[in-house]
Amino acid sequence: MNFKLLIDPLAKQDLIDIYNYVAANDSEENADKLLENLENTCLDLEKLPTRGHIPEELRNTGIKRFLEIHYKPYRIVYEIIDRVVYVHLVADGRRNMQDLLSERLLR
Repeated sequence: MNFKLLIDPLAKQDLIDIYNYVAANDSEENADKLLENLENTCLDLEKLPTRGHIPEELRNTGIKRFLEIHYKPYRIVYEIIDRVVYVHLVADGRRNMQDLLSERLLR
């Protein structure tokens, strides 16, 4: 049985920002491909949501409800509640993830 996927409005904005950045600094064609691949990676969570792992930045905090998967260099952070996968963050892993996770998840 599949899970339901919900993408937080802030994570949707992350996808838009990533698309716009790549379109402006590379090409629209590459931005289209990247967006499609990121969206497909998120959709795969409907089938295999438990395949992710606890983000390194959260491991020592004792917070274990958030998981992440990668579409390098991007990190997709989510949690599973009942049979729903909530995507909270899509970010370039080269950014300061500690600050992003604190700001977005621990509010």
